[in-house]
Amino acid sequence: MNDNQLLRYSRHILLQEIGINGQEKLLAAHALVIGAGGLGSPAAMYLASGGVGRITLADGDSVDLTNLQRQILHTTAAVGRAKAYSGKDTLAELNPEVEVVAISERVEGARLEQLVVGADVVLDCSDNFATRHAVNRACVKYRKPLVSGAGVRFDGQVSVFDLRHTDAPCYNCLFPEDTEPEETRCATMGVFAPLTGIIGTVQAAEALKLLAQAGESLNGRLLLLECLGMEWRSIRLSKDPACKVCSA
Repeated sequence: MNDNQLLRYSRHILLQEIGINGQEKLLAAHALVIGAGGLGSPAAMYLASGGVGRITLADGDSVDLTNLQRQILHTTAAVGRAKAYSGKDTLAELNPEVEVVAISERVEGARLEQLVVGADVVLDCSDNFATRHAVNRACVKYRKPLVSGAGVRFDGQVSVFDLRHTDAPCYNCLFPEDTEPEETRCATMGVFAPLTGIIGTVQAAEALKLLAQAGESLNGRLLLLECLGMEWRSIRLSKDPACKVCSA
């Protein structure tokens, strides 16, 4: 690290659990963020400010005025722009040392697998079950740690699915694709603005811990937040031996 980096990341370096070695791991790391909306905004911003060396930001949507209530990666001037490119500009202003790759498309199939293979950690900040299951399958296939978050109305959840551990569950163990619950989205159900900020920030924290090899992750646990009462619950998750994605 150069002198500017030592200053920029000095508060990380002061932490015994991170230190210079941990910060150097962050600088050398590559994070894939799927979704540049309510969850992806704070997640990507903290990854960039925290010094993750390379961030791939993938989102096929454009910024809409209704997004600005919670999607803090974008400004009013960005309305109509591709979220991936708007996000890239914001992250560059936040930390110009970070390499940000913007992908303005809904990544799927072979393209998704290609991106997952090249990442050290994957953050699922999407808003639909189809994408979540596709990302999960790719992460299971290539044994990449997945940090998954969701939020709607006043309720949020976040977990880590790290199949580098043989006993770890995957997202499909929790929400089997053939029995998934009715999908609810912000566009129809509404969402409390800070909720996505809280959940996305927890996703960033988990990703940074994984990359720096600090502390204990949420692997095997589901963290639930009910914002109206501001209550957190932690639920233990078990691997489903009959899971169609990870049991093999």
